[in-house]
This record gives sequence, C-alpha cells and structure tokens, in this order.
Amino acid sequence: DAADTQQTYTLSNICRIFNNLYANNHVGFCGSIKNSPSDFVVTEIDILGHLVSKTKTDSLSDLSEILSEQNSFSQKHHKRLRTTSLLEQCVKDEHCDDQYDNALQTSECLLSAKESKDCVAKPVPDCEMYVAVVLDSFLGKSVNELLCQFACNIKTRWSFKTEPAVYSTEFSLGPILDKKIRANLHSAIRQKYPFLMTVTKSSEIIVKENADYRELCQLVSEEETSDFLKFLDAKIENSKFTFNPDGNKEHRKAVHHFISKKFGKLLETKSFSVADCSDQQNVVIMVRFREKNCSRKRTADCQQKQELYTAFILQKENLETLEAIGFLSSELGVLPSDFSYTGIKDKKAITYQAMVVKKVTPERLKEVGSTIERKGMKVSNIHSVHQHLRLGQLKGNHFDIIVRDLKHQGNDTSANLKERISEAIENVKKNGFINYYGPQRFGQGQNVHTDQIGLALLNEEMVKAVKLFFTPEDTDDPVNQAKRYFLQTEDAKGTLAMLPDFKVREKMLLRALNRYGVNCEGCTRGWMSIPHSMRIFYVHAYCSKIWNEAASYRIKTYGTNVVAGDLVFSQVNVDENPSLSDKVHVVTTAEESANKYIIQEVVLPMAGHNVKYPNNKVGQQYHKMLTSDGLQMCRFRVPALQLNIPGCYRHILKHPHNLSYHFSDDSVKEIGTGDNHLDESKDSLCLSFGLDPSCYATVCLREIMKCDL
Repeated sequence: DAADTQQTYTLSNICRIFNNLYANNHVGFCGSIKNSPSDFVVTEIDILGHLVSKTKTDSLSDLSEILSEQNSFSQKHHKRLRTTSLLEQCVKDEHCDDQYDNALQTSECLLSAKESKDCVAKPVPDCEMYVAVVLDSFLGKSVNELLCQFACNIKTRWSFKTEPAVYSTEFSLGPILDKKIRANLHSAIRQKYPFLMTVTKSSEIIVKENADYRELCQLVSEEETSDFLKFLDAKIENSKFTFNPDGNKEHRKAVHHFISKKFGKLLETKSFSVADCSDQQNVVIMVRFREKNCSRKRTADCQQKQELYTAFILQKENLETLEAIGFLSSELGVLPSDFSYTGIKDKKAITYQAMVVKKVTPERLKEVGSTIERKGMKVSNIHSVHQHLRLGQLKGNHFDIIVRDLKHQGNDTSANLKERISEAIENVKKNGFINYYGPQRFGQGQNVHTDQIGLALLNEEMVKAVKLFFTPEDTDDPVNQAKRYFLQTEDAKGTLAMLPDFKVREKMLLRALNRYGVNCEGCTRGWMSIPHSMRIFYVHAYCSKIWNEAASYRIKTYGTNVVAGDLVFSQVNVDENPSLSDKVHVVTTAEESANKYIIQEVVLPMAGHNVKYPNNKVGQQYHKMLTSDGLQMCRFRVPALQLNIPGCYRHILKHPHNLSYHFSDDSVKEIGTGDNHLDESKDSLCLSFGLDPSCYATVCLREIMKCDL
C-alpha cells in the first residue's frame, strides 16, 4: 500500500536485505532496472508451458473440460452449440485442420442420429491430439515414451500369455504434487490406454494393467470394452453408453452382472428393445450413471456447479495485483474474493497473468474494458470456464528486462564491461542463484514491511496489526493523508470518506472497525472482512523473511557442501497418506561422506506447523529466530482469522531457463553486440529468461550483477 514513487529501482537498494551472499564468485557490474514499467515485462507461463499473453484459452480449465467432454457427443440436440464450441477452442490449430473437420463431422453425425431413451449413440473416438498434449506437457517426452513402452509390454504379455516375470506389472510416473495435474494425467492415461488403470500412492501415480478390461473382453469386443471404460472414466453427468445389440439373454445377463458387481454403486444398466434400420427388433444394454440428488449435505456442491466463472488475461502496468483486483471488483460490483489467480506479479512492471472472476459474465467484463484502461489495465481472451484458479497453478514466469546505466563495479578495470557482463551471465546460467524471496514480497521502500504485519497476526496482536497496516508513507498523497488521520484519531468513518474507492482492502477493514470499534474484537472482525488470500499474504511474507534469513545462515555456515542434517526431497513414499514432513529426507553422515547429494537438491522449510526442520545448526537457527519473535508457542494456526499455515519446502538454489541477452544502444535503439567496448552512457543490457513459480527476477539479477559489492 505504499504510494507509487517515481524513483528508479537500483540493484544496490535491492541487495541490502540479502547479507551480501552469492552463489557465484564473478565480479559483476552496476546498472539500474525498472526505470519505467516497459523495462520490466512479466508474462505468466501456464501449466502447459505457454505464455498466457499468447494462449487462446485458459489451459488448465479448458483442457480438463476437453478430456471430460470428448465422449459426450451423444447428448441431446440442445447441447450442439456447446459441443461445437469446445471443439473449436481446442482444435483451431494450423496443424490439425483435418482432425478438426473429422471431429465436427463425427459430432454432426451423432447429433443427427435417432435420439430416444431406447437408442443412444456410441461415444466419439478418442480426441488423441488433446490427450497427447497432456501427456507430453505433464510427463515430458522421455517418461511418455517409457509409458508407451510399458503399455505395449502389457498388450504383448496378454497376446502371448507371457509370464509376469518377463515384463514389469507396474510403472511409476514419480511424485506429482499438484492434484490438478494428477487428475488430468489419470484421465489422459485411461483415455489413451483403457486397458491400463492408474492409482495414486501418496503423490505418486502408479500405472498397471486393468484386470476389469481383461474380464470384460471375455464378454464383449475389445472395441466395446475400450469405449465403455472411456465412458466410465469421463463421468459426464446424464451421459449414457450402449453396447452392441445382443440377442442372447444369458449373455446379456452376464454383462449386467459384471457391471453391477464392478461398478454397481456408480452405474445402472437396463435392456431395451430397439429397431434397426430394417425395422428388425434387437435388444441392447444401456448404461448410465446413477442419479445423485442434492441433499442438504450436498447443497454447497450443487450451488458450486451453478456458479458462473469467467476467465481472462489481465495486463496491468504500474499496479500491484491486489490493487488491480480492487479496481476490477469496484467496477464489476463483486468482492475481491471473487477473483482467483495463480500468483502475485510485480508492481513496477508490465505484467500478463491469467485470472478468473466469479459471478461475472464475459459480456459484463468486456463492458468495463475502456474504464479500466484508464487505470493501467487491459483484459483479453475473455471466455467462460467452470472453475476458479489456485495459487501456484502455473509453470512459472517469463521476463523481458532492460538494465540501463551499465557501469563497472567500483574501480574495476581488469576487463572491459562487455566481458564482465558475459562472464556474470554465463556463471549464473551454470551455477544458478540463491533462491531468496524478493524485496517486493516485503514491501520494498515502505515504512512498515508486510512481514511485520504478518508477525503481529501470528502473535494474535490484532490491534497492532491494524496500526501497522495503516502506517503511512512519507508522501502527502490522499491515501497517506487518510492513514495518518486514522492513526491520530481512530476515526474509521472519517477515514473511509477520505480514501479513494480503489483502496478496497482499507475500506473493508475500516467498515468493520467503524461498526465494532478499534479494539481486539473489532480489529479481528476487520481482518476477517478482507479475503482470505489477502490475510494470509501477510503471514506468508513473515515466513518468507524467516526463510531468507535461514538461507543466508545455511550458506554462511556450510557453503555449497551438502552436510548431515540437510533436507532433500524424499525419493520414496513413506506410506499411503504421508504428511508434509514425510516428503523430505534428512541427509545422513554416511550420505554426506559419499557425496550422494548436491547443493541443488537441498531444500529449506517455509515455517509452518507441518514441516520438518534441518537436523543441524540450520534447524537450531530456525528455532532461535522463531523464539526471538515470540512464536515458540505458535503452531502457525490463527483460528480467530481462519489461518492455517502448514508450511512447505523451497530449494536453496535455482537456475534461470532459456537465458539469453543482447546489448542495445539507447541513443540509436539498435543492437550493438559487435563492439567489444560498451559505451557506459549509452548501452543497455536486454535480458530474456524464465523462472519457476515463486522465483524472483530481481533476485536472479542481483546474482548476475552483484552491484552491492
């Protein structure tokens, strides 16, 4: 909530919070970043690895919809438009025109077929292109090829009745922590290989042969078996499946019995007499999902199905993500909590990120386009989806950054500037950088940092947290005037009148304070009046500060050696339902001696109630830091604010992806890579790279430049 300043962010200012520690020993150079928002462009990378500014649809939600809808073309004619739009969203690609045409023709054929309770069209064949997208994107080429080989081996063993000892009966995809990715993989694998089944053991997906497939193949054809299992996996509400006509009553009875025995809780079957094209009567078995009534216990689930969600790409300039949401919620007449997103983006930048808003139609969102442009925002790729986004539901972020005012470090004259820059970049490419949380996590340049508010909340000092929240900056703009007035008078109603409308968080908190008073109860109700994602943001900022201090202590104490007591991610699953602390392994003395692990594998915990701390001096330092902040009795749960912080783990070192660079002559706007001697007054460095989720470009730049030396 700091007032927007026009100052240039220099790397020397950013570096002060990191104790002058680095992962590399090059000299570095000086420069400035964020001279203007266009010097720092951030583009979110969705879960499929696409830049969101170039993605036509919201990858996760639409892809999930495709996988679940690909067998539902046999539904009633009134769903024709919806089915066609799904195909159009996902098949409109210059390399798949034939598949698009074939899919449309198939859907038209099915939709125009005779539709009655006695005759239901069979499912459409697999939409193989989309299944391939999921498997390639989430598994990678090598694992996908191994999965294909495993599937072939299963079929070979069945065909030649080979003993199980010849081929493995299970195949592991390894630990996959994101539940949404696991769900997509389960569906994609079962659609492509219906003779296989998938199960989750902890976070690991295990693939093995489907015994039900083999058993059903003894009763019906292999094609019918595949189609039936795909229908079953898709679980489309109100969808139906019919087996081929069958005049043998005993055989039909066996099929009924098989489905009842295996899937009776989910499915129901019935035989129908239908007429074929020559009016001959035949009997078919129809399968459908059992109806589920919305009981009182399921009221919330039923309401959720009826919720309206609209996805879009938000482009913002010189705005915090939460501030942009404040503007949007005010214009659309919804709550800030109705917006979901995968992560918070830089303020002093131009950023592109995926968002979903609840209770707003695409048409309504388009109507406010011209209004929000005046606030530095644009919305694009507006379309309906069926669910919200979650924090961390992305593959990372791509950065295009210009570093200006390039200079040598101090009196460094041992090499020319271009050599220094190239050396620095190549070192970070090779060795990575210390994965600190960046200064924007804490409110760089503010009088009160967000981690201070988070600590007060964890200690349940609600009034103190409110006072810190309303601490003004040194500027005299209307927002800081209002904050200053509140601290002097505690007049919540008067402060409300002074604040501009876009300060949504402040206004929500003040309304509660006006109603309940500036006391412990009133302040608690005030914090509860703002969205959960905003409340927990401050607590996470405190945990981030502790992680940064622990990382600095770890590097100073042990360097880049992996020592006994360090934590690495576990390679084996402890049991069926492991806790978060079971996901890491404590390095033993024998493993240290054998150099079994490298520093890139070491993780440190984000403080929480369900994490394991290092079993060495670093763990002791964690407890010392938490105790000094009065948190020795805190279990990282604040029931009064409905905050539950289990914690997580974060790698000490990270590497940038696809790092490239060139030099630009600012005076003529041309690339000047041919000259080995840069003009310090004219030349700028243009960098392009990607980072994993929750990694900070400013921290990567800090490692490259070392401008605080």
